[in-house]
Amino acid sequence: MPVSRHSTLIRPLVQRLHPYVPGEQPKIKGLTKLNTNENPYPPSPRVLAAVKAAVDGRLRLYPNPTAEALREKLAKLHRCAPENIIIGNGSDELLALATRAFVEPGGVIQFFTPCYSLYSVLAEIHGARARPVPLAEDFALPPPRDAQAWQARVPLTFVTTPNAPGGRGYTTPELEALCRAHKGVVVLDEAYVDFAQENALSLALKFPHVLVARTFSKGYSLCFQRVGYFVGSAALIGALQKIRDSYNVNGLGQIAAIATLEDLPYYRRNFQRIIAARERLTEELCALEFVVLPSQTNFILVRPPAFPAEAWQEKLRRQKVLVRWFKDPATRDFLRITIGTDEEADILLRAARKLL
Repeated sequence: MPVSRHSTLIRPLVQRLHPYVPGEQPKIKGLTKLNTNENPYPPSPRVLAAVKAAVDGRLRLYPNPTAEALREKLAKLHRCAPENIIIGNGSDELLALATRAFVEPGGVIQFFTPCYSLYSVLAEIHGARARPVPLAEDFALPPPRDAQAWQARVPLTFVTTPNAPGGRGYTTPELEALCRAHKGVVVLDEAYVDFAQENALSLALKFPHVLVARTFSKGYSLCFQRVGYFVGSAALIGALQKIRDSYNVNGLGQIAAIATLEDLPYYRRNFQRIIAARERLTEELCALEFVVLPSQTNFILVRPPAFPAEAWQEKLRRQKVLVRWFKDPATRDFLRITIGTDEEADILLRAARKLL
C-alpha cells in the first residue's frame, strides 16, 4: 500500500505531532552515561530481594488495580489519606491523565519554559493550546501578579520544581504565592525534589486545586519499573482515578516501591552522596572555566568554554562520555550533565581537560 494512502488512516493531529525525544540509550558498552538523570546507585538490597522473591506464580495474576498497599504506605509517609494519592506508570502517565481530566480539547495548558519538554507534547496530543511562559535568564519564576507573563485562569499549569533542565530550586513561599493566584489546576512536578533544599508537598494538601507529582525513578533508582504518583485533594485524585487505565502499574513495580519505602535511610544516604558529588563537580568544572548554574537536582546545566555546546556533546561522545544538549534557543549554549559516581565524574573531567 502506498505511503500516501497510509496517511489517510491517521488523524491529521497525529500526523503533525512532534514526539517527545528521550535521551540516548546506548546499545554499545563502555560509555559513561551522564545524559538521562538516572541515579548512579542501585536499589537497596532489600528492594532487589523483594522483587526477586516475587518472581513466582504471581506473574500470571493481575496486580492490585489501584496499588492499594503502596497508596497506604505513601499516605502514612505523607500524613494524608490513601484517597489523596494516585499511582501511575511513572509520573509521565499522570501528567497525561491531568491533561485529559482538566483540559477540554482546544483549551490551554500553561507551563514555564525552559522546562520538561513533555508538557508541550502532551498539549499537542490532546489538541490543546500550549502556552509557554518564559522564565527569567536565571530560571526564576515570573511574579504571580505579572498577568502579561502568565495567566491565572487557564485550566492547567505545569511547574517543574526544581526546574529541569535549569536545576534551579523554588521556595515553598514563592510556589504558594503562585498557587494562591491561580484559579485552574496547578501541577507541581517534583521529580527531582529529593536533591533539593525543600519541597512543596504541603501545598497539595492545603489547596484543593494543587497536585504534587513525585516519582520513584530519579531518587529511588527505579527507572526500570516506572512508578510515580500524585498527591492532592480527593476530588482531583478521584477524577484521575476515573480515567486511568485498568491495572496501570505492574505488580513488580508496586512491590519494589513498597520495599523502597521500607528502606528510606539507604536512599537518603545516596541523596547526600549525589549532592556532595554535584558540589564537587561544579567546583571542578568552574576551575576549567565552565559556567555552572546553581542546581538542586541530580544534574547540572553548564555553559562550556572554547567551542559551542553542541560540539562539546559530539566531542565528549567520541571520548565515550554521554551528556545532553538541547537545541532550544534558551538552552542551546548549555550542556546538561547528570551527576554520577565520583569515578564517572573523574572520567568526564579527564575528557574535558583533554578536549581543552
